[in-house]
Amino acid sequence: MTESNGSVSPDHQHSASLPDWEKRFRAPRVSLPDWAEDAPHRSLFVSNATGTYELYAWDRSTGAQRQVTDRPNGTTDGVLSPDGTWVWWFDDKDGDEFGVWRRQPFEGGPDEPATPGLEPSYPAGLALGRDGRTAVVGRSTDEEGTTIHLARQGEEPVVIYRHRESAGVGDLSHDGTLIAVEHTEHGDAMHAALRVLDRAGATVAELDDTKGGAVELGLEVLGFAPVDGDPRLLIGHQRRGRWEPLVWDVRTGAETELAVDLPGDVSAEWYPDGTGLLIVHSFEARSELFRYDLAGGKLERVPTPAGTVSGATARPDGTVEFLWSSAAEPPAVRSTAGGVVLDPPGMRSPGSVPVEDVWVEGPGGRIHALVQKPAGATGPLPTVFDIHGGPTWHDSDAFAAGPAAWVDHGYAVVRVNYRGSTGYGRAWTDALKHRVGLIELEDIEAVRAWAVASGLADPARLILTGGSWGGYLTLLGVGTQPQSWALGIAAVPVADYVTAYHDEMEALKAMDRTLLGGTPEEVPERFEASSPLTYVEQVKAPVYISAGVNDPRCPIRQIDNYVKRLEARGATHEVYRYDAGHGSLVVDERIKQVRLELDFARRYVDGPVDAVTVAG
Repeated sequence: MTESNGSVSPDHQHSASLPDWEKRFRAPRVSLPDWAEDAPHRSLFVSNATGTYELYAWDRSTGAQRQVTDRPNGTTDGVLSPDGTWVWWFDDKDGDEFGVWRRQPFEGGPDEPATPGLEPSYPAGLALGRDGRTAVVGRSTDEEGTTIHLARQGEEPVVIYRHRESAGVGDLSHDGTLIAVEHTEHGDAMHAALRVLDRAGATVAELDDTKGGAVELGLEVLGFAPVDGDPRLLIGHQRRGRWEPLVWDVRTGAETELAVDLPGDVSAEWYPDGTGLLIVHSFEARSELFRYDLAGGKLERVPTPAGTVSGATARPDGTVEFLWSSAAEPPAVRSTAGGVVLDPPGMRSPGSVPVEDVWVEGPGGRIHALVQKPAGATGPLPTVFDIHGGPTWHDSDAFAAGPAAWVDHGYAVVRVNYRGSTGYGRAWTDALKHRVGLIELEDIEAVRAWAVASGLADPARLILTGGSWGGYLTLLGVGTQPQSWALGIAAVPVADYVTAYHDEMEALKAMDRTLLGGTPEEVPERFEASSPLTYVEQVKAPVYISAGVNDPRCPIRQIDNYVKRLEARGATHEVYRYDAGHGSLVVDERIKQVRLELDFARRYVDGPVDAVTVAG
C-alpha cells in the first residue's frame, strides 16, 4: 500500500484491453470507512486493492493507509476500537465462518488473540468498550446455542447471556454499563425481542413486540446514545407495518416516537453529539438520507443523487459520508462536504445501463421488478432472471457487476423483489411462511409471464439464476416450473433442504424452523414440498451449480446429494467446486465463476458462436 490522501493503490493486474465486464470486477473498490469514536481521524475500510478483499487502516490526519489483513481467501469482518488503538478482525478458516477474534495495533504489528479463553465459534455480534479493555462478544455453536460474554483484558471471559435460540449483541452503552441484546427466545427467528443487561448479566429492561399468531412484529438495536450516562437506546420497530425508529429510555421505559412521515422503511443512527439522527429512508428499491432534529422534530433532507445509499455515517463535524451507486454508475464513497472521500487510483470501472421499474400484478399483490437491457436493443431478447438471496433482502437501483456482465453479452436482466423481500412493508416480507420457495416462485412466474407477453423476453431463451437463496430458488424453479426455463445457473444453493438443515450453522437452523414451522422431523411434508431434491426428476433444463466446499450456510453435502440424482438420470449438468465458503473474496475467482456461467449459457442457450473463453 502506498501512503496517500484518501486513496488506495492497486497492485493487481489491470489493462485497457480487458472487456468491460471484467474491468468492473477488477476495478478497485472500497467500503464506507468506519471511524473510531474517540479518535475520528482513524478509520477502517475494506478494499480489493490487491485482488483480494482485505481490511485497511487509514490515518486521515497523515493520509497514511496500510493493509491490516493478508489471507489467501480474504477478510472483511473487522471493527475499530473506540479509542482507535486496535483493529479487531475475525479469523475463520477459508470462509467457513467458524473462528476467533484477533486484534492488531492500528499502527501495525503482530496479531494477538483478542479474547483469550473463548473457543472458536460462529460470531453473534461484537461491541467494544471505550476503556480499551472491555468487549462484549457474541458466540454461536451447535452444542451451546448462543452465549454472550463480557471479556476484559487480563481477566477470564464471563458468560452474561445464554440460550438455545439465536441471539446477538446489539450495542454497548457509551459509558460501558449497559448491554443491548437482540434475542429470539420466543422461537421466531424473523422477529427479535430486546433485552438490556448490566455487566453482571442482570436484566435492566425488556421490550418485546412479538405477538404470535397472525401478527408478528420485530425489533432491532440501532445504537445507544453517544453520551456518557445517557440511557437512551435507538431501536427499530414494525408497529405500523414497516421499519421505523424510536428512542427508548431503558431506565424509565419511556418511548419517544419520531415524526418521520415517509413511505417505505426507515432506519437511523445517532449524530455524534446525540442531538439528532441520520435517517436512511428506503422505498421502492431506492434510498435517501435525512437529518432528524430530536429537540424540534424537524426533518431535513441530506442531498444525495438518485440511486442507492448502501451505507452512511455522520462525522463529528456534522458532515455525512455515504457509499452511493446506481445501476448505471459504479459505487463511490462521497461526503456532503463535497467530493469523493476515498478514490482508488488505477483502472476505472465502466458504467452500465440504468434500470427500468416494472410493476406486475401477482397472486399476493403488486410485484416490483428491475429491468436492464442492452442499449438500443429491442425484444424479444435472451433474458436472465437474476434472483436475489436472503430471502429477507431486496434488489435495488445499485451498481452490480454480475447483471452488467449479462447485459454486455446481449441479455436482458430482470430482478424480482418477490414476497419475502424487504423494503415493501412487513406484510410483504412476512408472507414467506410454510410454503417456502413456492411463494417466491409464484411471483417470479408472474413477472416471467409479463416479460414474455410484453415482448421483452424470448420464451425459448429464459435463464433462471441466483446465489444463496437465489440459487435455491433457481434449483426449485427448474424443478417445479420445467416448462418456463431454458437454463438454470445456481451459485451456493440449498439443493436438499433436509440435509442442508442438519448441516448448516445453528442460526440458520433457527431461521428455517421459523420459515417452515418446525424441524424436518416435525413438519416433513413442508420440507419435502420446499426442497429442490423433491423435483429433481422433473428438471429438463441444463443446470450449472457452483459451490464453496467450506460453506456453512449452504453446505456441500446437500449439493452433492442433488448432483448425484442428476447424474443418476443422465441430466445435463455441470458442477464447479471451489475452496472457499459462501462465495469468494478473491477477484480472480469471482471472474472465473462469471466466465464459467457465461460460457455455460452460450453453449446451451445461444449456441457455440462467440463462446466465452474459460481460463483455468
